[in-house]
Amino acid sequence: MSTRTPTTRRLSVAAVVALALGLGVTACGSDGGTSSGSTASSGASADASAAGSGVPKASGTVTVFAAASLKETFTELGKKFEAANPGTKVTFNFGGSSSLATSINSGAPADVFAAASPATMKTVADAGGASGQPVNFVRNTLTIAVPKGNPKHIAGLKDLTASGVKVALCAKEVPCGAAAQTALKAADLNLTPVTLEQDVKGALTKVELGEVDASLVYRTDVRADAAKIDGVDFPEADKAVNDYPIAALAKAPNKGGAAAFVAYVQSPEAKQALTAAGFQAP
Repeated sequence: MSTRTPTTRRLSVAAVVALALGLGVTACGSDGGTSSGSTASSGASADASAAGSGVPKASGTVTVFAAASLKETFTELGKKFEAANPGTKVTFNFGGSSSLATSINSGAPADVFAAASPATMKTVADAGGASGQPVNFVRNTLTIAVPKGNPKHIAGLKDLTASGVKVALCAKEVPCGAAAQTALKAADLNLTPVTLEQDVKGALTKVELGEVDASLVYRTDVRADAAKIDGVDFPEADKAVNDYPIAALAKAPNKGGAAAFVAYVQSPEAKQALTAAGFQAP
């Protein structure tokens, strides 16, 4: 039977401690963090632990141009993104997708574009403005927005053409307007609105203010404004479903932040928030 001297035991303990420390360093280095000798990229680090699984961290200001119908949900997601990325600030420019696309193509500084239709995104991509392939992250469908209680007893699209019913639509070049025209064509109806709005929020506001009896907007907008507005679904809406694409922009001032935000919007946490708001999976 061999015997160990005190010196031998001390050496063994020291070896075990050294081995444990070595394993700990290896484990810490495998979580996506950058080593002390690496250089962080502009606007973002390579750490993949923030803002949802597999989403890289970001820093600095991330400027997002997004369709007006995304306002409530993206505002919420922006706050969560900032919380997961201390020191990051997300600023939004919400509006009609076509107007936002025009601004981007004219050189407006933006990092991310989220549009309410692939056709609108295509105008940016065709001009070389998108970095990589845009990704459809949600879908949305139309409904008829009416004042609380539906005083005109509107039950479908045909009722919008009745004498004395005032209707607001989005302009045809705006995704919600193009969708409305598709739905009306599917119903074989001609409708002359009393006003054409440049984004879906404008059409909804006309109902809120009592300036019109109804408007064609997205289901998500009615859900977000449920305290003031009722929604009337109609079957032709299935013919006019809009996919929503998102893309980081080629001239993004904060390329790392842009990539991180686009990744976050596709994360399980963001998908849950979007679904809760009434958006559908693409």
